[in-house]
Amino acid sequence: MRIGLLFDFPQGDHGAGLERALRHGLEATGVDPTGVEFLHDETLGHPAGPVEDVIAGFDRLAAAGVDLVIGPSISDNCVAVRDAADGHELPAINYSGGERTRSDWMFQYQVGSLEEEPPLLVARMRERSLRSCVIVHDASVVGDRYREVFGWSARDVGIDVLDATAIDPLSTDVGAVVAKLRTHHPDVVLYLGLGASSHAVATAINDQEWAVPVLANSALMFGYVRPDWHEAWAGWEYIDTIADDNIARRAFQSLDPRSAASPVGCCAYDLGRMVGLAMGRAERLDRPGLREGLERVKQIPAASGYEGTLMGFGVRDRGALKGQFLVLREWRDGTTVQVER
Repeated sequence: MRIGLLFDFPQGDHGAGLERALRHGLEATGVDPTGVEFLHDETLGHPAGPVEDVIAGFDRLAAAGVDLVIGPSISDNCVAVRDAADGHELPAINYSGGERTRSDWMFQYQVGSLEEEPPLLVARMRERSLRSCVIVHDASVVGDRYREVFGWSARDVGIDVLDATAIDPLSTDVGAVVAKLRTHHPDVVLYLGLGASSHAVATAINDQEWAVPVLANSALMFGYVRPDWHEAWAGWEYIDTIADDNIARRAFQSLDPRSAASPVGCCAYDLGRMVGLAMGRAERLDRPGLREGLERVKQIPAASGYEGTLMGFGVRDRGALKGQFLVLREWRDGTTVQVER
């Protein structure tokens, strides 16, 4: 069994942590992880590089004879790689937020959701009696889709979107943008993007001493790898996939506390379990057999999301997580805290 790991941004550990969590997941299903070979391919895709480089990485893994690919992780890149997976007839599971990344051969494990987070943010606005907002979002597939779906959800319940401004996903200075948004006197600011520009938005709000509530999408999971950004985000509520009450996650913590403390670590553990089960249910361990094996994985307790979140696939069903897999959290005193609602 050969599994390709396709990364679309540089990995500080060259993907060792993701592979370790995947191996834990395989072992949890009775698969001997030493019998699985992992091939790594690191690329630099959007927003820092071209999506064509990520497609080339997928092509290299396909040519190397892998049976399955895990990755990539950024929706902009996954949309492009989706077609490569179909072209090679090679099963792949990306771990992005975009449901448009799914296809006949491309499955998705939702680390966040471009389509399902906005309604939750609208619901949180209503809980806090916040009736008007301004939006700052990345000019990207991710940011544009978040803004689009948020607009639908806001209109449904009569929330006023006073302004929506797109910024470069790698912005480092958005002081002028924030100053313009402030003139609308909104009840709340919405940040919707990939995450790299969130620090610039937070810095601008703080520099202008603007005491305004901020809600954000799952981009603030960036904080798991950028602890130096926590202070700027103080008080920001955001969407995560880590829940304190999840029993499957607690079991994983006993094996690998470091991986279980991050959304991507829990995702990798779950993917290992799903792939292990697919191997056991497949009639043959070739590419078509593994695709069918993944479709036979049903109703498995996930390590992501609130307790009760399940995962599995099916015929024409390429989204892994079912139920309450999106968790409201807040960056507070340098750490992420689950918000009680």
